[in-house]
Amino acid sequence: MSSLSSISNHPERNVIRVQLKQNLVLKGLSEAELAELEPQLVVVDCPKGEFLLHQGVHEMEQYFILDGILKRVVANQQAKEMILRFADERDMETSYAAWRLKTPTPYSIVSVTKARVAKLALPGWVAFMDQHPAIKLVFEYEVMRLMSEIMAHTITLHLLDAPGRVHRFLRKHPDLFDRIPKKELASYLNLSAETLSRLKHQGKI
Repeated sequence: MSSLSSISNHPERNVIRVQLKQNLVLKGLSEAELAELEPQLVVVDCPKGEFLLHQGVHEMEQYFILDGILKRVVANQQAKEMILRFADERDMETSYAAWRLKTPTPYSIVSVTKARVAKLALPGWVAFMDQHPAIKLVFEYEVMRLMSEIMAHTITLHLLDAPGRVHRFLRKHPDLFDRIPKKELASYLNLSAETLSRLKHQGKI
């Protein structure tokens, strides 16, 4: 089970504050703005495989990743899964588009490794951004970039052969290749774990 704590009560609060300042969305905030946001944040320590967000719900949150790796994953009624993206430290996860469209979450967010995130309810995050338009611009740009990245990935699953898909991932995410369990990586690239292993063994990747 995951554990929850406010930042001010957390034994590693000083480290957490530094990590928040390094987050790609929050790094432009002033000390005063960070201090204003901090009381709304809850720190969550998640074991591997923990669901932070379930597909199909209306209660949504904003996540800032402090440690570890999360995945955005969609499942059909037969429980067949497709991984849409991975996100690690300094990155964020959200279902902002679904919240704005007033639709249920179209995917789940799950920890791939042991992970730590700072989170807050999406309405609270939106209210904070409305008070700070500069951060809203950064955040909405990032949301669009992520959607574009997911679309590009989905297209390459159809257009590239197996080695090509692996090479593209290595080029785009060199730091993640050795951190993601090979079964998860193979699933993301729409390969079997055996194919991924064989490509590596044959020296093709």
